[in-house]
Amino acid sequence: MLIDRPVIVALDFPDAASALSLVEKLDPSLCRVKVGKELFTRAGPELVKELQKQHFDVFLDLKYHDIPNTVAGAVAAAADLGVWMVNVHASGGRAMLEAARTALPKNGDTLLIAVTVLTSMGAEDLREISVTVTPDEQVSILAKLSSDCELDGVVCSARETPVLRSELADDFLLVTPGIRPAGDSLDDQKRVMTPAQAIQSGSNYLVIGRPVTQADDPTAKLRIIMEEIHGKK
Repeated sequence: MLIDRPVIVALDFPDAASALSLVEKLDPSLCRVKVGKELFTRAGPELVKELQKQHFDVFLDLKYHDIPNTVAGAVAAAADLGVWMVNVHASGGRAMLEAARTALPKNGDTLLIAVTVLTSMGAEDLREISVTVTPDEQVSILAKLSSDCELDGVVCSARETPVLRSELADDFLLVTPGIRPAGDSLDDQKRVMTPAQAIQSGSNYLVIGRPVTQADDPTAKLRIIMEEIHGKK
């Protein structure tokens, strides 16, 4: 299922000025944007409001993981801020996920998704926290739990999307980082796919940072990515 504007540009900057300088070079008709922990901690809700004024849909990537009541209040606050998408950690468990879902009604204006397993974690990392299944199996377990709790989707690596797509409903969203356009540097990423490969594997939204934010012409780069996704290259 190819979604309109599947690219989410990661605004991984240390301050609002740097983020807004990049955003001036983007076309909101081609992408959405992601605000993560560092940028939100430094710039706060005012940055989100400014991005919205510039017609960008904002994915607030704060990965809430706390007791159910606290997480419910946090996602409700995100909805009040008018963000397009917000996320929690699926490993917070059923009670937390259900509380978040209740605080943020399904089919509302703000999408609710869950992080499965961080892409930085491998089998040894999971064993250290007493998770004995493989990372792929844990992703599947947490994705199914998120679906059971009626969340809108999950964050996962692109390599896991084919299995998840076969296990979950067609309208369950799969949001994937670690995307590198064909021919681009891999930087510090190890498990990557091109935008076209990720979409073909079942991803709905692609989180892309440096290939766009460090491009000489970010909007031109976005157009190239969209052409790649649509098979025009």
